[in-house]
Amino acid sequence: MLSGLTKFILGFFLAIAVLIGGGAAIAFYFMNRTGIPPAKPVFSNDSPSVKAQAPKATEPGGAKPTLTPGTKAESSPSSTSAPTESPKATPSPKPLPSGAYRGRVSWAEGLSLRSQPNQEAEKIGGVAFNQKIIVLSESEDKSWQKIRLEGSEQEGWVKAGNTEKVDQQ
Repeated sequence: MLSGLTKFILGFFLAIAVLIGGGAAIAFYFMNRTGIPPAKPVFSNDSPSVKAQAPKATEPGGAKPTLTPGTKAESSPSSTSAPTESPKATPSPKPLPSGAYRGRVSWAEGLSLRSQPNQEAEKIGGVAFNQKIIVLSESEDKSWQKIRLEGSEQEGWVKAGNTEKVDQQ
Protein backbone atom coordinates (compact mmCIF):
# COMPACT_ATOMS: atom_id res chain seq x y z
CA MET A 1 0.00 0.00 0.00
CA LEU A 2 2.76 2.43 0.89
CA SER A 3 4.70 1.82 -2.32
CA GLY A 4 1.58 2.47 -4.45
CA LEU A 5 0.93 5.79 -2.69
CA THR A 6 4.56 6.93 -3.11
CA LYS A 7 4.47 5.95 -6.81
CA PHE A 8 1.30 8.04 -7.24
CA ILE A 9 2.77 11.09 -5.44
CA LEU A 10 6.09 10.86 -7.33
CA GLY A 11 4.23 10.44 -10.64
CA PHE A 12 2.02 13.44 -9.85
CA PHE A 13 5.01 15.69 -9.06
CA LEU A 14 6.89 14.42 -12.10
CA ALA A 15 3.92 15.26 -14.35
CA ILE A 16 3.67 18.77 -12.84
CA ALA A 17 7.44 19.27 -13.35
CA VAL A 18 7.19 18.20 -17.02
CA LEU A 19 4.23 20.55 -17.62
CA ILE A 20 5.99 23.51 -15.99
CA GLY A 21 9.25 22.81 -17.84
CA GLY A 22 7.48 22.46 -21.20
CA GLY A 23 5.46 25.64 -20.61
CA ALA A 24 8.60 27.57 -19.67
CA ALA A 25 10.42 26.31 -22.79
CA ILE A 26 7.52 27.35 -25.07
CA ALA A 27 7.26 30.75 -23.36
CA PHE A 28 11.02 31.29 -23.73
CA TYR A 29 10.85 30.38 -27.45
CA PHE A 30 8.02 32.82 -28.20
CA MET A 31 9.57 35.60 -26.11
CA ASN A 32 12.76 35.32 -28.18
CA ARG A 33 10.80 35.33 -31.46
CA THR A 34 8.96 38.54 -30.56
CA GLY A 35 12.21 40.26 -29.57
CA ILE A 36 13.51 40.30 -33.17
CA PRO A 37 12.62 43.63 -34.84
CA PRO A 38 11.24 43.45 -38.39
CA ALA A 39 13.13 44.95 -41.33
CA LYS A 40 12.60 48.68 -41.76
CA PRO A 41 10.36 49.36 -44.77
CA VAL A 42 11.68 51.55 -47.57
CA PHE A 43 9.23 53.90 -49.25
CA SER A 44 9.49 55.68 -52.59
CA ASN A 45 9.81 59.12 -50.97
CA ASP A 46 12.72 58.13 -48.68
CA SER A 47 16.06 59.84 -49.11
CA PRO A 48 18.69 58.09 -51.29
CA SER A 49 20.83 57.19 -48.26
CA VAL A 50 17.96 55.14 -46.79
CA LYS A 51 17.35 53.39 -50.13
CA ALA A 52 21.04 52.48 -50.36
CA GLN A 53 20.81 50.65 -47.02
CA ALA A 54 17.79 48.60 -48.15
CA PRO A 55 18.42 44.97 -49.15
CA LYS A 56 18.30 44.37 -52.90
CA ALA A 57 15.92 41.78 -54.33
CA THR A 58 17.48 39.15 -56.58
CA GLU A 59 15.90 37.60 -59.62
CA PRO A 60 15.86 33.81 -59.94
CA GLY A 61 18.34 32.49 -62.47
CA GLY A 62 20.79 35.34 -61.99
CA ALA A 63 20.03 38.96 -62.54
CA LYS A 64 21.51 40.87 -65.44
CA PRO A 65 22.60 44.44 -64.81
CA THR A 66 20.32 47.01 -66.35
CA LEU A 67 21.33 50.44 -67.47
CA THR A 68 19.49 53.45 -66.20
CA PRO A 69 19.61 56.82 -67.90
CA GLY A 70 22.85 58.56 -67.11
CA THR A 71 24.95 55.40 -66.72
CA LYS A 72 27.41 54.00 -69.23
CA ALA A 73 28.18 50.40 -70.02
CA GLU A 74 31.78 49.43 -69.55
CA SER A 75 33.45 48.50 -72.80
CA SER A 76 36.76 46.96 -73.67
CA PRO A 77 39.66 49.40 -73.80
CA SER A 78 40.37 50.79 -77.24
CA SER A 79 43.54 52.15 -78.79
CA THR A 80 42.15 55.69 -78.98
CA SER A 81 41.15 57.11 -75.65
CA ALA A 82 39.22 60.30 -75.18
CA PRO A 83 40.58 62.85 -72.73
CA THR A 84 38.86 62.78 -69.37
CA GLU A 85 37.56 65.87 -67.64
CA SER A 86 39.44 66.98 -64.60
CA PRO A 87 37.31 67.10 -61.46
CA LYS A 88 35.90 70.49 -60.68
CA ALA A 89 36.85 72.16 -57.44
CA THR A 90 34.18 71.92 -54.80
CA PRO A 91 33.05 75.21 -53.36
CA SER A 92 34.20 75.83 -49.82
CA PRO A 93 31.45 75.32 -47.23
CA LYS A 94 29.61 78.37 -45.96
CA PRO A 95 30.86 79.69 -42.63
CA LEU A 96 28.75 78.58 -39.68
CA PRO A 97 26.72 81.05 -37.62
CA SER A 98 28.24 81.82 -34.23
CA GLY A 99 27.60 79.04 -31.71
CA ALA A 100 26.68 76.52 -34.43
CA TYR A 101 28.56 73.30 -35.09
CA ARG A 102 28.46 70.39 -37.53
CA GLY A 103 27.01 67.08 -36.41
CA ARG A 104 25.28 63.92 -37.50
CA VAL A 105 22.16 62.02 -36.46
CA SER A 106 23.05 59.21 -34.05
CA TRP A 107 19.52 57.81 -33.54
CA ALA A 108 19.25 54.61 -35.64
CA GLU A 109 15.62 55.17 -36.70
CA GLY A 110 16.21 58.77 -37.82
CA LEU A 111 14.46 61.85 -36.44
CA SER A 112 11.31 63.85 -37.09
CA LEU A 113 11.95 67.46 -38.03
CA ARG A 114 9.40 69.72 -36.31
CA SER A 115 8.40 73.35 -36.80
CA GLN A 116 8.53 74.19 -33.06
CA PRO A 117 10.46 72.71 -30.12
CA ASN A 118 7.68 70.49 -28.75
CA GLN A 119 6.26 67.03 -29.37
CA GLU A 120 2.87 68.32 -30.61
CA ALA A 121 4.40 70.63 -33.26
CA GLU A 122 3.83 69.97 -36.96
CA LYS A 123 6.24 67.52 -38.61
CA ILE A 124 7.94 69.31 -41.50
CA GLY A 125 10.25 66.50 -42.55
CA GLY A 126 12.66 63.87 -41.37
CA VAL A 127 16.36 63.34 -40.89
CA ALA A 128 17.93 59.95 -41.66
CA PHE A 129 20.43 58.07 -39.50
CA ASN A 130 24.01 59.34 -40.00
CA GLN A 131 22.80 62.33 -42.04
CA LYS A 132 25.03 65.38 -41.72
CA ILE A 133 23.44 68.38 -40.02
CA ILE A 134 24.34 71.77 -38.61
CA VAL A 135 23.19 72.36 -35.03
CA LEU A 136 22.20 76.03 -34.87
CA SER A 137 20.91 76.41 -31.30
CA GLU A 138 19.21 74.70 -28.36
CA SER A 139 15.93 75.42 -26.61
CA GLU A 140 16.04 77.10 -23.22
CA ASP A 141 15.37 73.82 -21.40
CA LYS A 142 18.09 72.08 -23.51
CA SER A 143 15.68 69.32 -24.62
CA TRP A 144 15.41 70.42 -28.28
CA GLN A 145 17.96 71.45 -30.91
CA LYS A 146 17.37 73.67 -33.92
CA ILE A 147 19.17 72.15 -36.91
CA ARG A 148 19.70 72.77 -40.61
CA LEU A 149 20.21 69.90 -43.01
CA GLU A 150 23.67 70.13 -44.53
CA GLY A 151 23.49 70.95 -48.24
CA SER A 152 19.96 72.29 -47.81
CA GLU A 153 18.27 75.34 -46.39
CA GLN A 154 15.66 73.27 -44.50
CA GLU A 155 15.62 74.03 -40.78
CA GLY A 156 13.64 72.58 -37.91
CA TRP A 157 13.70 71.23 -34.37
CA VAL A 158 14.72 67.73 -33.23
CA LYS A 159 14.84 66.13 -29.80
CA ALA A 160 18.21 66.74 -28.11
CA GLY A 161 20.49 63.79 -27.35
CA ASN A 162 19.92 62.15 -30.75
CA THR A 163 22.77 63.94 -32.50
CA GLU A 164 26.50 64.01 -32.00
CA LYS A 165 29.13 66.60 -32.82
CA VAL A 166 31.41 65.87 -35.77
CA ASP A 167 35.00 67.14 -35.75
CA GLN A 168 35.95 68.87 -39.00
CA GLN A 169 39.55 68.76 -40.20
